[in-house]
Amino acid sequence: MLEPATQTSADEGDCEVFTFDADRVQRAREAAWPTEELEAVAGLLKLAGSPARLRVLLSLTLGELCVCDLAQVLGLSVSATSSQLQMLRRAGLIKFRKSGKLAFYSLRRPELLELITEARQLAAAGERR
Repeated sequence: MLEPATQTSADEGDCEVFTFDADRVQRAREAAWPTEELEAVAGLLKLAGSPARLRVLLSLTLGELCVCDLAQVLGLSVSATSSQLQMLRRAGLIKFRKSGKLAFYSLRRPELLELITEARQLAAAGERR
């Protein structure tokens, strides 16, 4: 059932009048995820949204790498690379192990490659439009 319309100014892609379907709105509200889940997913996507951190995750899909190796891949200093790694580690996406004076990192969640691949395909599809 459509609710009464009110006149609004419309930008391209906006409705020219404000009206809504109460049944559709209710179904959408019922299907919505809990706020905590939304925030967790948004945080994960934001974290992976950095090109440097995304490059780290992609590099680690090939296997474990030392911080120094990752710094070379990223073209960043070891310190800057370590900062990126700490963010990913705090989020539980990667793990590390020490071997003498070296620190090696690997993916904790290999399924991240699927998410990254899907995101790449979505981005490519959006560019073709």
